[in-house]
Amino acid sequence: MEINLLKDKPDLIPKIAKWYSDEWGYIDDGSGKESRSTTALEIKLAEYLNSDTIPLMLVATKNQSLIAAAQLRFQENSRYPSDSHWLGGVYVCESHRGNGAGQALIEAIVTKAKQLNVQQLYLQTEDLSGGLYKKMGWKAVEEVKYCGIDLLIMQRDLIT
Repeated sequence: MEINLLKDKPDLIPKIAKWYSDEWGYIDDGSGKESRSTTALEIKLAEYLNSDTIPLMLVATKNQSLIAAAQLRFQENSRYPSDSHWLGGVYVCESHRGNGAGQALIEAIVTKAKQLNVQQLYLQTEDLSGGLYKKMGWKAVEEVKYCGIDLLIMQRDLIT
């Protein structure tokens, strides 16, 4: 498995946008726009073509095929400050789930966040048990209902 910046593999944007639209396209963000359509997501993902500034995205490939993606971004949940840092958009294609790709990608995001002097990362998950994130040392902060979905907000301190 190889992990790269989306900036170095921009041709993967359409595939990631389709994943995101298929997985989370039903979520109503209240804007009245189709903000989670594949086309809208392709436009949004172009903002992640960065290497040393946030937002950015990492992608995992195996044998030249995209298998996972994750974002380092600002404010994924409007209940938190606009300058808060978030791990978001973590997606592993179904055929590669359970083989460590997600965990490796999450740790790569944490490493990149540390390089950018991020002191604390948040995430939100629909898995109210915390799942993999809990196993990786993320701590539960609160359960919230956001965009009509029950979510667990988790946090990880990056200062050692």
